[in-house]
Amino acid sequence: MSNASETDAMGIESEVSPWLTPLAYWLFYYLVLPLFFGRIEINGQEHLPRVGAVILAPTHRSRWDPILLGYAAGRRATGRDLRYMVLLSQTQGIQGWFVRRLGGFPIDRTRPTTSSIRYSVELLQRENVLVLFPEGHIISHKEMGEIQPGVARIALQAVSHQSNLTVNIVPVSIYYQHSAPPPMGCKVWVNIGSPLNAREYQEDSIKKATRHLTTDLKEALQALHQPPSELL
Repeated sequence: MSNASETDAMGIESEVSPWLTPLAYWLFYYLVLPLFFGRIEINGQEHLPRVGAVILAPTHRSRWDPILLGYAAGRRATGRDLRYMVLLSQTQGIQGWFVRRLGGFPIDRTRPTTSSIRYSVELLQRENVLVLFPEGHIISHKEMGEIQPGVARIALQAVSHQSNLTVNIVPVSIYYQHSAPPPMGCKVWVNIGSPLNAREYQEDSIKKATRHLTTDLKEALQALHQPPSELL
């Protein structure tokens, strides 16, 4: 995977810094996370593809989610860096300087354009690991939110434009012991499911294929996003 900055026609930039990323990972994974969380349990890492285009599709309950996802599925686990679609506000100022160099690129939900979608497709065609939150925003309760069709559309668009490309969509549940925001000492479970191959969903219409893939992703996430036995 290239560490060079990549830019689409609309000027959206994503970069994985060769020095900042390993340093940030070390600080978060070995200092911050162990101090904040009582326990982090990860299940299903064998489902994570080590090569090829991947969309990680996690539930979204906290601002901790990207960090926990990187811990469970990123460089530490697979040797691969993650690219994140994040809100435009998160890529501005000092915070934005760091976010952009840790693989984040913006989407403006107040004035949505096709540039972020095109850039997401480009990243998949370069066989990166892309993180898209299918619920679209942080959900303040533990139940599943509505799954948006964006993940399916991006995956299907990528495979339709490149005949030899396979895009695996990996459902991930990030389940906190306590509702957001999680307090210090909270336990968290990261459950990783079997990938859905977007190429298997190519049908006679993109609308039908998107609906079918979105439904299957929702069912996969619901199966993963269940209370651990110790909380029952």
